[in-house]
Amino acid sequence: MLRIALIFHLFIGTTLAGVAMVAALTMGYDTLQPVLLSALLGFLVSIPVTWYIAKAVYENT
Repeated sequence: MLRIALIFHLFIGTTLAGVAMVAALTMGYDTLQPVLLSALLGFLVSIPVTWYIAKAVYENT
């Protein structure tokens, strides 16, 4: 399951980090610190999301 979670995390982590960065830029936060913090927040949020998805996929196979 760890291998599946790592593969999913590659895609989910970058997607959520990118979405958070775009949201921060759309709201007008265009300096370095808010953009980096939003990317980090998106990456950290992706950890439990990835675990949940990998667990669901692993249990259904």
